[in-house]
Amino acid sequence: MGGGGPDVDDAIQWMINQVRGSSNSDNRVNVVVLRTSGTHDYNRLIYAMKGVKSVETLLVRNRQEANKAEIFEKVKNADVVFFAGGDQCQYIRNWKDTKLEAAVKSVYLKGGGIGGTSAGAMIQSDCVYDACASSEKGIETRDALEDPYRDITFTYNFFNWSNLKGTIVDTHFDRRERMGRIMTFIARQIKDGVSSSVLGIAVSESTSVLVDRNGLVKVMGRGAAYFVLGNHLPEVCEPRTPLTFSNYKIWKVRSGDTF
Repeated sequence: MGGGGPDVDDAIQWMINQVRGSSNSDNRVNVVVLRTSGTHDYNRLIYAMKGVKSVETLLVRNRQEANKAEIFEKVKNADVVFFAGGDQCQYIRNWKDTKLEAAVKSVYLKGGGIGGTSAGAMIQSDCVYDACASSEKGIETRDALEDPYRDITFTYNFFNWSNLKGTIVDTHFDRRERMGRIMTFIARQIKDGVSSSVLGIAVSESTSVLVDRNGLVKVMGRGAAYFVLGNHLPEVCEPRTPLTFSNYKIWKVRSGDTF
């Protein structure tokens, strides 16, 4: 899960190696990049990596395309799926409950690798801040803390990865100063009765969080990742009222360290 900005190439290579079996394996993998708009820039970058047999970028722009048999087959036959950055609301509106979603899940279930950056990382979590209610590309910290309910909506039951249960992912973390934003997202889940405990995974730019098949996390890249745990009811979490929520547990995990 990349935090946005320049990709951490070593993180994508790590994911490929996990699927191949090791960095020295003779196995080669097929990679599919998914996005709703943009370019095919990832093809050259990923094809140059060790152990890659093929790379294809699929622009899946609407639900009709996401339900095409041809798209389903291409994704299902991949060993690694990578979601490019973009707009998580578009990803959810166009891909949730489609054949494309089923195909991605099948890759995961056969032991494949699933990755993404920015919006493509945010849609991996159990609870997704979908940014569908705000006119801008998303709410930021100041507004979220002033009113935890204004223009803040969530999507559930998109991918349900086993090692990301009870999580919410946020990206572009350091540069956009999003600690208060993810705290608000966590408070909402607990206040709304979705879960009694939520772990926020906050990833900075040029940084990636790697989750292996046993749930062990490693941070890679230039910045840090933050793990923010809320495990009790907030003192005040109401519409049109500033958030009050004390005693979060926060771990800052630097590049090279594990969680």
